Amino acid sequence: MSAVIEVNHLRKSYGQVKAIDDVSFQIEADKIYGMLGRNGAGKTTLMHILTAQGFATSGDLKVFGEHPYENEKVLRNICFIKESQKYPDTFSVKNVLDVSADFFPKWDRDFANSLIADFQLPLKRNVKKLSRGMLSSLGIVVGLASRAPLTIFDEPYLGLDAVARSLFYDRLLEDYSEHPRTIILSTHLIDEVSRLLEHVIVIDSGKVILDEETDTIRGRAYAVAGAASKVEDFLRGKQVIHREPFGGLLTAAVIGAGDGRDRHEAEGMGLEIQPVSLQQLVVHLSKINQVQGKEGERA
Repeated sequence: MSAVIEVNHLRKSYGQVKAIDDVSFQIEADKIYGMLGRNGAGKTTLMHILTAQGFATSGDLKVFGEHPYENEKVLRNICFIKESQKYPDTFSVKNVLDVSADFFPKWDRDFANSLIADFQLPLKRNVKKLSRGMLSSLGIVVGLASRAPLTIFDEPYLGLDAVARSLFYDRLLEDYSEHPRTIILSTHLIDEVSRLLEHVIVIDSGKVILDEETDTIRGRAYAVAGAASKVEDFLRGKQVIHREPFGGLLTAAVIGAGDGRDRHEAEGMGLEIQPVSLQQLVVHLSKINQVQGKEGERA
C-alpha cells in the first residue's frame, strides 16, 4: 500500500527538552491508526508537525509524497480536529459547516446534516455558547463530514458521555467502510477505541516504542482467569503484566502467545484463557520504556 505519511528521524526540541526524539514511521492509505501514549508523551506535538502547524528541529517529513508546509494541495486533504478546537468568536454552528464546505473538497453536506441531527446540535447557536460536549460533537461532525483523505482526531470527545462516544465510533466505522481514508485517532481511552484500530503507534517520552498491526500486538499476551489460588499457581515463572482480583477470582495478563503448552496447562487446572486488553499491553510497554530510560540515564 502507498504511504500517506513518511517520517524519518524527526526531532523536536524545546531547549534541553526533547519532545520528539528521532522518530521514524510510515502511515499507509485507507487504514485506521491509533496514536497512543500518556499525556505529555509527544503525540500532540507530532500531530502539529504532521499538519504543518509546527516545525521539526530536524529530520524529514512527507505527506502525500510532499512537504506539507505552505502546501495548499496537501493541506486541503488534511482535516485535523484538535482536543480544544477553536473557531472565530462570531461563528455559529452553521457558519462552521459553511466554511468547512468551502475548504474540504470532499465535504458531504448531507452527511454533515445527518450528524448534526444525531448529536442534536443547534445550527443557529454561537459556538462560544456551546457546552464542552457540544463543541466536541461539532469537531466530530467536521472531521467525519470532511471525508478528508487524512483525518486526524486528537482526543475529540472531551465532555461527551458514553452514549455520544459510542455514536461517534459507530458513525466513523459506517462511513469509513463506504468511504475509506486514512484516519488517526489519538486517545487515552485505548480499550474503548481498540475495536476500531487496525494499526497502533505508541509514543512514549518522544519515542516510538511500538509500531505494529493491532492483531499482531494482541498475540503478544493473553489473560488467564479463574480461582485466585489456581491462577497464582499457574503464574509461577511467567511474566505477569496485570492482575485484577474480584472476590475469590483473579484475572491476570501474561506475556506469551497463550497457546500450546500454556493453554493445555490452564485448561488442565480449570482456568480460562482470554484475549488481553490492548490498554494493558500499552501501559506495560510504556513502563518498560520508562525503566529502560532511567537505567540509560544512570549508565
